[in-house]
Amino acid sequence: MGLTDVLHFMYGVENNFKRFRIKDMKNEKTLILIKHDGIQRSLIGEIIKRYERVGLKLVGAKMLVPTSELIESHYTVDPEWRRKTGEKTIKNYREKGKIPPSEDPLVITGIVLEGLKKYFITGPVIAMVWQGAHAVQIARKITGGTEPFSSADIGTIRGDFALDSYLMSDKDGRVLRNLVHASTSPEEAEKEIALWFRPEEVIKYKLAQDEILYKPSLEGFLG
Repeated sequence: MGLTDVLHFMYGVENNFKRFRIKDMKNEKTLILIKHDGIQRSLIGEIIKRYERVGLKLVGAKMLVPTSELIESHYTVDPEWRRKTGEKTIKNYREKGKIPPSEDPLVITGIVLEGLKKYFITGPVIAMVWQGAHAVQIARKITGGTEPFSSADIGTIRGDFALDSYLMSDKDGRVLRNLVHASTSPEEAEKEIALWFRPEEVIKYKLAQDEILYKPSLEGFLG
């Protein structure tokens, strides 16, 4: 095999890899949960519309009242969640000039987790799987920052429809009411989806808009 043949071979491998990556990217999935407060405020349609109109495809959906076991599994799908959440909570207390309930991150997270379980089992949630290019990060941009008051921009779901703050939730001894949950990474999304959905509940199908979003060339639409 000559140098030219080797270069052609390498070029073909590179192009095939790129095509595979692009195809894989189009099929990225993320988990979105419309929480109890989103349902009680009749925001289901508005929330779904935000994800749908950007071009994401709804490939799985169900309404259920989760068990405390499911909620614990969901929030601890990342083995570092307990430590990171505890450290972040302690830091937030100190920044506000308040004394945290404990200096142990795991103790703090235990309190947070109990609050989350208590909240989630009080009513139904809508669990959804959305698919599309950059689905995880696109969905998080649409969702907005975790705390509606300080970090969710106007134009996002939390920025437009929620007003809760850590100040209020801490004062009331409850979890933050921010309407939705959105996966933070493709790896996390894959694990979360497996918790909430059986494989056969995530549907593979085509939409007419798929060609507009993903077809390399837009020629041939003039009939």
